[in-house]
Amino acid sequence: MISMPNVPRFLIEADLQPVQGTRFQPTGFPDLGAATYRLHDRTEMLLVESAQSVANRLELTAWDDAAQDLNTPVRGLSYIRVEENGSSLTNSLLEAHRLNSPYILEGEDRAFFETLKQELSAMADRPVDLHQLARTLFRYDVNSLLHGVFLAKSELAGGRLRLPRAVSGFIEARNATIVATGGVKNDRVNPGGETNRGFGNVPFHRDEFAAGTITAYFSVDLAQLRSYRLGEAAERMLFALALWKIQKFLRDGLRLRTACDLEAVDIRVTRPAGGELPSLESLEADLPGLIESSSGLFAQPPVTVVNHVRSTAAKGRGKNKRAEDEG
Repeated sequence: MISMPNVPRFLIEADLQPVQGTRFQPTGFPDLGAATYRLHDRTEMLLVESAQSVANRLELTAWDDAAQDLNTPVRGLSYIRVEENGSSLTNSLLEAHRLNSPYILEGEDRAFFETLKQELSAMADRPVDLHQLARTLFRYDVNSLLHGVFLAKSELAGGRLRLPRAVSGFIEARNATIVATGGVKNDRVNPGGETNRGFGNVPFHRDEFAAGTITAYFSVDLAQLRSYRLGEAAERMLFALALWKIQKFLRDGLRLRTACDLEAVDIRVTRPAGGELPSLESLEADLPGLIESSSGLFAQPPVTVVNHVRSTAAKGRGKNKRAEDEG
């Protein structure tokens, strides 16, 4: 059974390579493009995937889109499901800001918001009690303890309730070089048509990259997990959940873009020295028992439902828009 090593952070590195060929497409930023930079020795570096993007991808490992449910090894975890007319609309695993989603805290159904407000009311005019905040988040949305949250609502302790990510990651490439490519969008009917209207042949360019090495880096902040003071069983479950997310991402989630399909060729623990990373299979075998041992800290049932009700004004706007479209 998994145990937490007595170190402040658990660090993992994974060597990656393209599944086919040598080229890959990194993440791009508006008005910037690919994030390239040089080290002091003039080594050409490239940010393949940002910390923000890796965080989003780690969150998605827990969700099974086909089943519209948690993946089997992690079923039983607490989270918030938003429903509209009895059907699932979204949930705290899929929302960008987890519990701080407007669909959860700003809808007409105020029941959960009032519950949250009451449970956190002791911090309204006092310093933030990290233990109480962690217990509340564990109860309703355990993933917020790993991926961070900022409850930016003045009614909730003046908007001071936040946790940084306890699990983070990014992907870098070393000795990266640009591969200038491109193509043409062909119009077989009218090659010389007006391109600003979508007609005609349109040539385009695209920069891909090749690199000497591509490495994914991950950090699990064990000091932060211990600071929650949730007890050994909950700490072990959170640690196992974090490692499972990393291992599942490295196995199933590395098709980052159409032109960026990677695979892990070597995974290792770099801190603590001699540390071992449990296999995905062993983590999936252990997690149901670890989740069950922590279930007393979850809401009952662990999935809390918030009803999303569209306002009359919004419905009216929708009808008017449809009428305009049809007209």
